[in-house]
Amino acid sequence: MRVFICFVAFLFSTIIASTAQTEKHYKIRTIAFYNVENLFDYEDDPLTWDNDWTPNGKNNWTKENYEDKLSKLSKVISEIGSDITGTVPDIIGLAEIENRRVLEDLFSQPELAKHDYGIIHYDSPDRRGIDVALIYKKDRFIPKFQKAYELILYNVFNPEKRNYTRDQLLVSGLLDKEEIHFIVNHWPSRYGGEKISRASRVKAAQLNRKIIDSIFSEDPYAKIITMGDFNDNPTDKSILKVLDAKIDQKNITLKGLYNPMGKMYKRGLGTLTSQDAWHLFDQIIISTELAKKDDYTTYRMYKAGIFNKSYLQVQRGRYKGYPFRMFRNGGYTGGYSDHFPVFIYLIKEAQP
Repeated sequence: MRVFICFVAFLFSTIIASTAQTEKHYKIRTIAFYNVENLFDYEDDPLTWDNDWTPNGKNNWTKENYEDKLSKLSKVISEIGSDITGTVPDIIGLAEIENRRVLEDLFSQPELAKHDYGIIHYDSPDRRGIDVALIYKKDRFIPKFQKAYELILYNVFNPEKRNYTRDQLLVSGLLDKEEIHFIVNHWPSRYGGEKISRASRVKAAQLNRKIIDSIFSEDPYAKIITMGDFNDNPTDKSILKVLDAKIDQKNITLKGLYNPMGKMYKRGLGTLTSQDAWHLFDQIIISTELAKKDDYTTYRMYKAGIFNKSYLQVQRGRYKGYPFRMFRNGGYTGGYSDHFPVFIYLIKEAQP
């Protein structure tokens, strides 16, 4: 009996030691996108159409309102992905920001300032004066190339009249010494109706695909993340057909794209509402190499999600559960944005 007990004890200790030797540890990085709904400062810029976003403008946009919105947005951004990582996102794409100043003010907020973020931003020709930007942790990501690609559109009813809209921002660099390409988008809106505006988003998808294919021409195995407010759902023509972002992970091939938001949309989930219907315009789409599940020695996508915590939602009434937007009926509500943020986790095995 004594010999048997000793053998069992030896076997148990051997199993524990073996398990400890094979246990894997992973690095995990959060990639997020957030349409922050009209993040304007409160001062008039004579070079842009921002008159509404001043204390005497139509929106009565005061310093107090601006500072309140900065505080609220910084809380949201600091919590995206933190359920698993315990920290702030590593890469953040943003839409509807007025200029570099509002980005500097936002990332100077107490929740974010200590993380030493870098900012990549270009002023776009958008008629509303809003841009996209990429924000990154300097100790995680090193930018190597950046370019704003202009989307040239013309008026449907007057082909000689230019429609000015947001650029598409490409930033390529090293995330923990691994090359990844990020594209930040804010495609043309559905103003005037979905059908009449569809051609503009098809044009945006064609430009996006051209950027992606130019990267693939240099490296068919490139890791690419295109993210943004596409103003179309995962099943709409611009995303599903023109961009060719597959909803079923099994269908992607070399130089392909996978849209992890597609299955969420089919389950009825969304990031914003319009006419009492949910839409999932905010998406993060990844290339084949990031979608693979067979090898985690380099970064792969682990999980995608919508950050829709209860405080970001209207709490009562007809709009209960909808995004708690910053403006309603012409007045400042003290809300956050009319969009929920989206995110993905990237993971890879940590080296011992």
